[in-house]
Order: sequence, then structure tokens, then C-alpha cells
Amino acid sequence: MKTNAYLSFRPRALGCALALAFSMSAQAAVSEQDAARLGKDLTPVGAEKAASKDGSIPAWDGGLSKVPAGWKPGRLDPYAADKPLYSVDASNLDKYADRLPPGQAALIKAYKGYKLDVYPTRRSCPAPDLVAERSKKNATFAKIGDDGWRLEQAHTAGVPFPIPKSGVEVLWNYKTRYTGLGRRAQIAALMPEKDGSIVELRQWAFELYPFNDPKTSTLKDVEGIDSKLLFDVLSPPSRAGEGYLIHAYIDKPQDAWIYFPGQRRVRRSPTFAYDNPIAGFDNLYFVDQINMFTGAPDRYDLKLVGKKEMLVPYNSYKLIDKKNKFKDMLGTEYVKRDFMRYENHRVWVVEATVKGDKRHSFAKRVFYIDEDSWALLHVDMYDAKGNLWRVQEGSLWAAPDVGACMSYEYQIYDLVARRYVTDNWTAEGEVLDLTAGKEGRVNAGTFSQDELRRRGER
Repeated sequence: MKTNAYLSFRPRALGCALALAFSMSAQAAVSEQDAARLGKDLTPVGAEKAASKDGSIPAWDGGLSKVPAGWKPGRLDPYAADKPLYSVDASNLDKYADRLPPGQAALIKAYKGYKLDVYPTRRSCPAPDLVAERSKKNATFAKIGDDGWRLEQAHTAGVPFPIPKSGVEVLWNYKTRYTGLGRRAQIAALMPEKDGSIVELRQWAFELYPFNDPKTSTLKDVEGIDSKLLFDVLSPPSRAGEGYLIHAYIDKPQDAWIYFPGQRRVRRSPTFAYDNPIAGFDNLYFVDQINMFTGAPDRYDLKLVGKKEMLVPYNSYKLIDKKNKFKDMLGTEYVKRDFMRYENHRVWVVEATVKGDKRHSFAKRVFYIDEDSWALLHVDMYDAKGNLWRVQEGSLWAAPDVGACMSYEYQIYDLVARRYVTDNWTAEGEVLDLTAGKEGRVNAGTFSQDELRRRGER
């Protein structure tokens, strides 16, 4: 198989030279010859179609594209019969360290009993025909702006950069990955306490992704919108009625509005972005950690390190299983290991370093992004002294009714405070409504200031 320089993980010395090449070519589209690989030795969205050399990663065969009988999110695990192949813990960490993000290794070292149960790799993520068609067009068309981070041109409903050459291109693939037009869910953010109690923030979450609308074609059609999010707080009673509205853009930092019942008005919130803390979680959780990463990446220089086989969360159906209760899933120090599934997959590694003229509490982040779905599965976050500070772990599961893999549940571990937070957990909520955008239960009107006020006053 033909392998380009940017399709391999390289040693550090060579990586520095490659990073310079990536930076210089950030705005250059790939050749027609390279684009022709899509659907051949590369999947329609740019992953390597072939199996890994040792066979631990199988060849991609189209993913979970047919809807199984009885399928509803949280009601069926298509891989329930799988058994772990092995576990990684403190006793054998050295053997598998090269396949773990530093954050996972740190968690294994920090917490007694923390381990990764590794299951057979299932390349479950499908690629709908329209996504495949638009992604191939984008390979020679999509472009990053001169400022180094804006998505300047791309065909919608497809991966902008299926054969990426830079870190910012990989990040835009994540931000615009296909997950359907819009969805709604009852979600919970959970913070376990040392005494065994759990602080819970339950809310309705509404999401709209205009970029994924098959009726659109260009960025002009989506009016510069990356995504729209609305959160309607249900509990605890002291916060019921609060609301948060976010408009994230393709070419500028996001806008946000907040509704507080006591004030009975919607106000713009310039502070609901970047590293501002989310209320109620003891400074353990920043705004731009929502959905693993949200908002503009304009405060960071993004370097594409390369691609590497790693053990990452995958096919996380246990986390959404409606039979499970939060109290049974959460330990005082970490998510109980029986509810986590890890697999060996190829991921893109992107290093984000704060620009010299910008500031952020995380001086460096390292993103690990799945090649098959472009989902962000893991983030390591470092302080200004270069110390590993927080570890964020995502999830992934295929939704055949949408024709895509979903990223919902995630957890944030603070290695300094030795505490953690989970968010977007849905096991105890209503069944996920993944087709709400397609079927009109979520639309542009859902994400207005008037709707934010109406929901708070009801």
C-alpha cells in the first residue's frame, strides 16, 4: 500500500521536520492522485482500509451500516458476546506503554485497581454515500484561511480534509464529523464525592449540526455555523430553569447566552467560552471541554504529530445501557472498569500549544482522534510548567439508524485534585433521539434567545 509521510507515526526528530512541512502546507489541497485513493486503499473518509500488520486491527468492511432488529440507543449492544483479550494494569504497564496516551498510563499509576480491559477491535463506524461523495470532493477543495485556523471553504456533509496535512485540518475533521443533522437527549453531568455521594446536574441537551445537512452544499448555506447547542437544566432543584445557548462558528469564536430564573432575562455571556469554569463542578471542568472540545481553536498552534496504533475507548455500549444506574457505574476515584471497553485502533495525534500572544489554563493539549470516525477519544492536558494536569476520555459507539458513530459520554480526571467529572451520560435519561434534526424535533428555531427564555419560564 502506498504510504504518504503524513500517514505514519514518526520518531521525534523526524516529527519536528514533518511538523514544519505540515505548517507550511496547511492550506494546500491534496493532488487528484492522492484523492483517488479514497474508497480504494483508504476508506471514503480517509482511514486506512487495510488491517494492521499484526492483524489486531481488522480491515474496514463498511462498518455497522444495517439496523439490527430491536435497535435503539441503550437497548442493544451488537458486541455483547465479546470477551476481553487482555487487561492493562500496573503489573504490565511497561509492556503496553507505547500504545497508551500518557494520561492513561498516569491514571493506572495513580489509582489502585484502575485498568483497561482490551476487547477485539471492531471497526463499526460506517460512511454514508453522501459523506463519501462530499469527502472525496473536499480532498482537493477544502481550505484553511490565512489566519491558520478558520475553515474557509469546504463542501458540507463530508469530511473537509480526508487526507490531512496539518493539525488544524484534523481538528476540523473532528468538529464537522458526520453525526446526523441534530439530536436531543436527557444528559447528566456527575461529580462523585469521596463519601460516595454524587453531585448531579441533569439537563435536556439539544444539538444542531448544519454542516451535516444533506440539503446544504457550501459554507455559505450554513451561514458560518459550526454547531448550535442548548442546555436546559432540570436538576438539582436549586438550578432548575437555568439555560445555556451556544452558537459555535466556522470563522470566529463562539457566542453564548445564559438564562437565570431569578433574573428572568437572557444575557449574553462573553465568559462562557475557552477555560472559564462550568458552574457547580469545583473548577474541575472548563467550557471548551464540552463534548471533548468545543469552540474556536484560535488560541493554539496545532501540530500534526502523526498516526499511531493506540488503546482507546471504543464501542462503548455499556455506558448507554438503560439497565445501568449511575450509582453502580461510578467509583469514588474513577468510572468502574466493568463499564469501559477499550480496543486497538489507529488514531491521529495532534499537539496543541498555546500561542505566544494568547493565554489558556492548559498550556498544551494532546488530542487523539479516531481515523474511522474522526471522533476525539482522548485528550491529555498540561499546565504551564509542562506537568500532566488533566485527562479527558471520550466514548464511541455506532448508531446504524443514523449511519454514523456517536460520541456522547466522557469523563475528566484531574490528577492534581484527584477528582473526576463525567458528562453527557444518558443511561438514566430518556432514549437518545438521534434523528431529531432530520425529523424536525430540533431545528434552527430551537436555538434562539426566545426559546432559551421560554424554556426557563415554563
